[in-house]
Amino acid sequence: MTPQFRVQHDVDHVDASPAADEQQRSLLRSWIDRYRARRVVWFRRRLEHQLAELGQLQELIGDARTVVDRGWVQHAWFAYMDDRGQVRRASSAAAMDVAGRPLVGACLVGSVVYAAGGPHAVHSQPVQRALDLVWHALAGQEGAPVLWCPAPDVRMARVRDLTGWNDAGARNAAEVSGLLLTAERVAIAESDRLVARATEKGFGPV
Repeated sequence: MTPQFRVQHDVDHVDASPAADEQQRSLLRSWIDRYRARRVVWFRRRLEHQLAELGQLQELIGDARTVVDRGWVQHAWFAYMDDRGQVRRASSAAAMDVAGRPLVGACLVGSVVYAAGGPHAVHSQPVQRALDLVWHALAGQEGAPVLWCPAPDVRMARVRDLTGWNDAGARNAAEVSGLLLTAERVAIAESDRLVARATEKGFGPV
């Protein structure tokens, strides 16, 4: 009789029972659900922040419109009363001269700056974003999303666009006030667009 030799092989034991598979699937579903929930919370918080900011910008532009309705100027950012009771004009370079003095009038850009707190706020984010809305009202495509935070040279070009439009010979205060009102409506439309987009993706406000 010929002897037979058997070699024992090490084989990893795999538990392929239905219960183990179901447990793994349950853990995966739980992880996916938690991830989706965190994502929804993050998007909703971001949406709330954006809507709050747009509401503040709308209010700021409304205040700028009030400034223009009280007094509007061309070829200067501000007109103010000096210590001798005389009306002086201040360009963007001399805007700080207005601080602490009665305002007589402001141009389109100057009204936004003044409504945001005065010349010291000229480089603040609310002023820059409000001017983005005003420029969009002037030159942007109706219904298109607002293009925020352009490059510095583009932003300066936009300010020149607004200044040139304000200083046009046939311009009047009613037209400037009307443009600011349109910018307020742009802010409202942008809010509506964000809400509609978030709702479509399932992240709308609750």
